[in-house]
Parts: sequence; C-alpha cells; structure tokens
Amino acid sequence: MREKTIEQKLIKAVKSAGGIAPKMVSPGFDGMPDRIVLLPEGKIGFVEVKVPGKKPRPLQAARHRLLRRLGFKVYVLDDPEQIGGILDEIRTA
Repeated sequence: MREKTIEQKLIKAVKSAGGIAPKMVSPGFDGMPDRIVLLPEGKIGFVEVKVPGKKPRPLQAARHRLLRRLGFKVYVLDDPEQIGGILDEIRTA
C-alpha cells in the first residue's frame, strides 16, 4: 500500500471524528511528522505516515523524541488498521 493511500485514509477518519489533519510544513526544521491531528476539545497528536514496515529516518525519530519530551503524542502510521487506535489515544489524552 502506498503512503499517500494511508494518509488519505487518516484524513478521512479524522474528518469523520470531527477534526482536521493539516499537512505539516516546517521550513528550516526538517524531520517533523507529516500530519498534525486536531480533534474536538483541544486534543492534538502528530502522525508520521510510512509505507508498511518502513521506519522513520534518524532525523524524523529525533524530532519525534523532541515532541514527546515536550508532552505531545506522536505516532508512526504504516497500516490503515492503526488509525482507529491512534484516534482513540489522541481523544483520551
């Protein structure tokens, strides 16, 4: 499955949950996750989308650690079946 296909499924699921998932663009600060998930009641999480089985690059992993140290939820999504669980975790954070 292609990364773009997984990403589109994420966007659709977030929209169905009443939220938005804008593309993250961070000039001068490479390695940030692909999408920021914003759900009702101020719930937020970051999602890195990958093809099945692919891991984040070292710079991406470093950015994920930084965001987690700051108290944010960060997820690596490589299977559409993970989307429901990710959204549930963001909702209950």
